[in-house]
Amino acid sequence: MAKQTAGILVYRKQENNLQVFLVHPGGPFWKNKDAGAWSIPKGEFLADEEPLAAAKREFAEETGQTIDGDFIPLGQTRSKGGKDIHVWTIEGEVDETNVISNTFPFEWPPRSGKMIDIPEVDRGGWFGVDEARVKINQSQMIFIDRLMDVLH
Repeated sequence: MAKQTAGILVYRKQENNLQVFLVHPGGPFWKNKDAGAWSIPKGEFLADEEPLAAAKREFAEETGQTIDGDFIPLGQTRSKGGKDIHVWTIEGEVDETNVISNTFPFEWPPRSGKMIDIPEVDRGGWFGVDEARVKINQSQMIFIDRLMDVLH
């Protein structure tokens, strides 16, 4: 069975412009990558965890913030890496200046035996739909399309 991930695509309307909130992965590998590197806040969950609960947990772990309300399912897709991605959306506010992510140990430099703690996410940001299409990991672009369908 494919690994399962769940996430939340938060959106807002600013002066009649739709924006979505995305996060940028932390660590030295991603430091200078931008286009195609950003993601919906999401993460893996196990079979005994309800997917929406996992999405909320992962959102809090990656942003240091919580969001609640009436979530709208955007369905699922399979990433190029073979993970099933389940996503919900909700209108809301996230403070991009106060993103605080959990960390994990990472060997750096590669094959050095030295471990460093890196944040799972190093920053978050609000992007208009056109800019988000450039920034987001391509396997997640379908969720922006589905959000547009839900809102129109």
